[in-house]
Amino acid sequence: MSLCNGQQIEEASIDQIQSHFEQGLLTSQQLTFCYMQRIWQTDDYLNSVLEINPDAMQIAATWALQGSIVPRDAHVVHRLREAGAVLLGKATLSEWASMRSNNYSEGYSARGGQCRSAYNLTVNPGGSSSGSAVGVAANVFTFALGTETDGSVINPAERNAIVGIKPTVGLTSRAGVVPESLNQDTVGVFARSLRDASYVLDAIHGPDERDSQTLTQIGRTPTKGYTHLLCDRTSLRNATFGVPWQSFWRFATAEQQEVLTSMINLIKAAGAQIVNNTEIMDYETIVSPNGWDWDYGTTRGFPNESEYTYIKVDFYRDLQNYLAELNNTNMRSLEDIVAYNYANDGSEGGNPWPLGNPAFFSGQDGLLASLETKGMQDELYFQALNFCRSSTRERGIDHALSLGPNGTKLDALLVPPDVGQSYQIAAQAGYPMITIPAGVNSESGMPFGLALMQTAWREDALVQWASAIEDLMKDMPYKRALPKWYGYLERNVPVVNA
Repeated sequence: MSLCNGQQIEEASIDQIQSHFEQGLLTSQQLTFCYMQRIWQTDDYLNSVLEINPDAMQIAATWALQGSIVPRDAHVVHRLREAGAVLLGKATLSEWASMRSNNYSEGYSARGGQCRSAYNLTVNPGGSSSGSAVGVAANVFTFALGTETDGSVINPAERNAIVGIKPTVGLTSRAGVVPESLNQDTVGVFARSLRDASYVLDAIHGPDERDSQTLTQIGRTPTKGYTHLLCDRTSLRNATFGVPWQSFWRFATAEQQEVLTSMINLIKAAGAQIVNNTEIMDYETIVSPNGWDWDYGTTRGFPNESEYTYIKVDFYRDLQNYLAELNNTNMRSLEDIVAYNYANDGSEGGNPWPLGNPAFFSGQDGLLASLETKGMQDELYFQALNFCRSSTRERGIDHALSLGPNGTKLDALLVPPDVGQSYQIAAQAGYPMITIPAGVNSESGMPFGLALMQTAWREDALVQWASAIEDLMKDMPYKRALPKWYGYLERNVPVVNA
């Protein structure tokens, strides 16, 4: 990456950029232009940026909402503006936050095309907040936001060797953000370090009257924010971590287990205590042995124990409320969106391939499943919601955290985030999770991370311990690796799941 007005901005931190500003070596206008040059240099390959536009967080990467106007900034965008951030534009994402199809090319949208990871342009870049993670990893921008319903922050972050913070549901406002499920949606942060991610989290979190869920955080968050909680490796002497091996670790690849257990040995050598087999109570029931599956309850024959059962209902209802506020559009319901996709089958893939778009192999079956519910919150809906919450909260993560020595509480659970079942449990619980870079797959060249879990509102603990581990690893091989741009001339759609 070229110098920016004589200054190195590749891999530059927020502190370094701020120092350039304060010394008069760089202006925000110059920095913005340099990042725009980076977009022009890389986007023919990565396609990580949907458009350069200050009005971010407005659309879901579908042509159906092209030209629509939101009544106000999303609350998190408003807070970034107040903090002085330069809002460069919108990232490419999986269309409708991956809700539209159950078999699709991750990182693809009809409007944005296929987003590709700079580590390997032929494979799944992670999603649904694909462009947010890809852009940060490729130094297209300093940080980015993304929403997670189930994995959409943690997954692309760990697959692009960056830090991802998925907050407790309610720590960051969803007002003005395209919804999937207000029971699980949360706005998270992507950055190349814990410090940068914590700066952004400090800027965007807080109560918002337009999102009543955020009012539940009052009195539960650190008064000085999260950045002041960053620690170095010496703090690990006082830490106790749990390793839920049967719940998650046994599903990791042999290569990941080798790398991540080496990291855990280093954490232990730094003074931390490691407690093995700190399992969530019902892992044999609720954790799919076949990878991420948000309809695993139905797979087992119990739709009243399935996350997908209530997500389908939430999407129908929450989307209609969101569309009602848009101006300059005739899209007012999921019915309108589905009809638009059928009418524009070639681009929007209303029908399954080969009739529609190969990127949406199963067409819009996710949208159709939601449409079938008509947003009815019936007994089945509440049974599924209550089951998923109790099995992942009290009987899940909270139970595992209680398994410290002599009945003490663990400081965090260490999990392999490339195992999708791990972030799925945190997503259903609405609990926070942080992933940091760890290693790179020797065959695909795609990164993977090490993640930490905690209970609700304990982002403070996660920032503390994740930053200490990050500091410990900076002199080790287990840290952020720069992209290799493997397959940079390839244009395959769909991308390969590897």
